[in-house]
Amino acid sequence: MPFEGRLPESTSSAALPRGFRAGAATMDIKASGRPDVAIVAVEAGLPDASVAAVFTSNALIAAPLLLSQQHLRALSPPGGGRHGWSRGVVCTAGCANAATGPDGLADQERIAKDFARGLGTDRERTLAMSTGVIGTRLPADRLGPEIAQLAREGLSDGPSALAAAAEAMCTTDSRAKSAAVDLTLPDRSGRPVPVTVSGIAKGVGMIHPQMATMLAILLTDADVDPMVLHGLLRPVAARTWDQLTVDGDTSTNDTVFLFASGASGSVPVRAGSPEGETLRDGIEAVARSLARQQAADGEGATTLITCQVSGATDDAAARAVARSVVASSLVKAAVHGRDPNWGRIAAAAGNARLARATVLEAAGLSVEEARRRAGAPVHLDPARLRIAICGRDVFDGIPLPFERAAVRALMDASEVIVRLDLGLGGGRGEAFGCDLTEAYVAENAEYTT
Repeated sequence: MPFEGRLPESTSSAALPRGFRAGAATMDIKASGRPDVAIVAVEAGLPDASVAAVFTSNALIAAPLLLSQQHLRALSPPGGGRHGWSRGVVCTAGCANAATGPDGLADQERIAKDFARGLGTDRERTLAMSTGVIGTRLPADRLGPEIAQLAREGLSDGPSALAAAAEAMCTTDSRAKSAAVDLTLPDRSGRPVPVTVSGIAKGVGMIHPQMATMLAILLTDADVDPMVLHGLLRPVAARTWDQLTVDGDTSTNDTVFLFASGASGSVPVRAGSPEGETLRDGIEAVARSLARQQAADGEGATTLITCQVSGATDDAAARAVARSVVASSLVKAAVHGRDPNWGRIAAAAGNARLARATVLEAAGLSVEEARRRAGAPVHLDPARLRIAICGRDVFDGIPLPFERAAVRALMDASEVIVRLDLGLGGGRGEAFGCDLTEAYVAENAEYTT
């Protein structure tokens, strides 16, 4: 059941597509003294990049998200704060700047003004992300001039520039996360030109389906209008980051930005075109890789859990079942203990409910159908249900005999794959999570807000 089979192969490279520069610095936001400010920007002399965004579903929205939405609306009102134009994004790590009220928003506006000055552009052409402790304020008066200097003098298109930005974004991550895909699209005369899609991401805790506590910056040098770009990003997010869970908690700062510089010289990508399908698959390959890296690096985790579901009535139902399985604390604990407890998997599948309406719309349902079905239980017939753990069948309408010791040995791996077939239709979906460990409890017992 090769769910990723249609996607191009991705690498862990932090390659910068043409038209972008990146950089990072230590500005003493993190108590550790590690790099904590990252910038990705459009190369000087090029037009603004088109950008699409997906933000948190949490009602407590952090200041950098509010600011970014304001800036996107200012330059492209029809985008509603979800797509538009930009010259770059600054990410601060170590302070979420969430639940900080008007003063926190004023801090973010000060930083945006200095960031724009460093880039030589208008404030509205900048975007922001942040991650860290909720309820703390950024030292904007000190940070602003330092960020301006980094934007003016510290950006590069060198081979390590984007990797440095990925490292600076991290908080409780044990490692930076990056991915890239090389594609070919035609130019305006029909000749093939190379196109790159790459991305960096952070986030290993307070993560739950429908966007939570994760930041990602995706880049491409394809030529794409902002509205088309958002049309490519949102369904990809529904199949990848909306299917990512670590601990069942959503947060305040989740953001994915997808920038397109157009510097490859490719033909403008149109919605529904073959070029659009090629680019969409490249974006999804990068997003899927990053989501899997985030799940594998979950706080305290030792094992990546991948749940793949087939035979559902439709893809939305399959994704709901996969989400329910990887989100189950009982399943996560069983995987940590290398216990092939298929009963917990079956019970979690039976608890599955469809996603919220906006996610169902992104997955292809009409607005009316999405609203009607949002939150509804997924149909499941136990007599048709099949379950396999690490490639071994353990349930097929009734319990199957299997050697527990053999399956336990297979589960002693860096990834445990759980597969379910519902026997009801052609719907398919997957989700990514991790085991629940004592180390997770220890780490979060001392993490203030």
